[in-house]
Amino acid sequence: MEETADEAGLVALAVAGDERAFAALVTPCQSMLFAVCVRICGNEADALDATQDALVAAWKHLDRFDGRSRFSTWVYRIAHNAALMHVRRRRDLPGLPADADPPAGGGSDRSDVVLTVRWALRQLPDDFRGALVLREYSDLSYAEIAAIQGVPENTVRSRIARARRAMVRLLGEPGEGGQ
Repeated sequence: MEETADEAGLVALAVAGDERAFAALVTPCQSMLFAVCVRICGNEADALDATQDALVAAWKHLDRFDGRSRFSTWVYRIAHNAALMHVRRRRDLPGLPADADPPAGGGSDRSDVVLTVRWALRQLPDDFRGALVLREYSDLSYAEIAAIQGVPENTVRSRIARARRAMVRLLGEPGEGGQ
């Protein structure tokens, strides 16, 4: 997909240092960027950091945006990578719990379900989690996810299928005592 003329104009202004033009580019997708980061990171604190890192990186490297995709796709890729970096950094910190067991809630109220789904997402390999989150929570197409992850569409399809199967295993089939 190519960028629109309005988007191209805003990008040109932002590259020239216009902060309002940059804000006009990121504002429409900022809440979705945060949502993607929450689901990849598994918690809001890291997601806030990852979202902030992504926006700073997008501003610093705006001159690298080539317009072959929509701006939102480009910035999703940056947010996706920033969130994965936060996840990797947390794994490397000594003294943090391994998070091997699901939350100890009954799964009946919404907060228990949310915690359990976040736990299950954290169990997935990074690439699978990223693809699934971008598809299910951001409603991006396979082509857009492929552009964000830098892989062929068939790889995205495979990652999403494997991630869904893993989530079913982790959460259990409905009616089989799963969440």
